[in-house]
Amino acid sequence: MKKTIIILAVTAAFMAEAVFSGCQSADQKIAEAKEKVQDANQDLKLEQNKANTAAQKTANAEAWKVLKSEWEAAIKSNEIIIADLKAEIKKPGKIFDGMFEKSINELEQKNKEMKIRIDAYDKSQSDWESFKREFTHDMDGIGTALKNLTVNNKR
Repeated sequence: MKKTIIILAVTAAFMAEAVFSGCQSADQKIAEAKEKVQDANQDLKLEQNKANTAAQKTANAEAWKVLKSEWEAAIKSNEIIIADLKAEIKKPGKIFDGMFEKSINELEQKNKEMKIRIDAYDKSQSDWESFKREFTHDMDGIGTALKNLTVNNKR
C-alpha cells in the first residue's frame, strides 16, 4: 500500500508538472504571436523583393531587346557611312589629309568594338543601367564624330 501511495504521489507530481509547464501565460502567448508576425512580415518582404527583382529583370530584358536592335541598326548605319567615306577617299581628284583617314579608321575600330560589347553583354547581362548609360553615351559619341567628320570634310 505504501508503494502504491508513493507511486500515485510521484505520478501525480509528474502530471502536475506536465500540466503546469504546458500552460503558458498570456504574456508568453503574446510574445510568441508577435514573433510569428515578425517572421511572416520578413518572409513577405523577402518574397516581395524576389517578385520586384523578377519584374525588373523582365523589364530589363524587354528594354535590352529593343535597345539592342536599335544599337545594331545604328552600328550598321555607321558601317555604311564609314564605307562611303573610305570610298570617297579613294576617288581621284579629292584631296584628304592623313588625319581624315586616321579618324575614319579610328571610328571604324570603335564601331567594331561597340559590336563586340553588345555580344559580350548579351552573354553576361550584368548591371543593365550602367551598361545602357555607357553604351548609349559611346554610341552617341561615334555618331557625333561621324557627323562632324562628314560635315567638316566635304570638299
